[in-house]
Amino acid sequence: MSVHSFPIRVYYEDTDAGGIVYHSNYLNFAERARTELVRELGVSQRKMLEDGEGTAFAVRSANMDFRRPAKLDDLLSVQTEVTSIGGASIELEQRIIRAEDGTELVRIGVRLGYITLSGKPARIPAPVRELFAKRISERR
Repeated sequence: MSVHSFPIRVYYEDTDAGGIVYHSNYLNFAERARTELVRELGVSQRKMLEDGEGTAFAVRSANMDFRRPAKLDDLLSVQTEVTSIGGASIELEQRIIRAEDGTELVRIGVRLGYITLSGKPARIPAPVRELFAKRISERR
């Protein structure tokens, strides 16, 4: 299965005064889904932080296309797909859909850089690259 799905319920704290999800909260939803994808692949982000110089994935860019609003109490699904992997970066496409009817609400293109804790680019370890690369090949 190449698409990772992560459920999210919209809570009151996620909404603005109009009862719709405040735009920046979609980034939080997407981050949670990416974290769960990495965990599902068997990669420990805590271990990456603690080993050697310490490394982490950091968002280098995010492009969001808002199509429809999510509302209080909606059940959403964040669908994450790995689209490419380089020596020090990974690109993903994330779609946030309303689970009830499959309506696409937001599409996010994300580029992650792999960096040391001092902010320098680092090569993604080969075993981690292979896990992400497998997700790409499963998609084809």
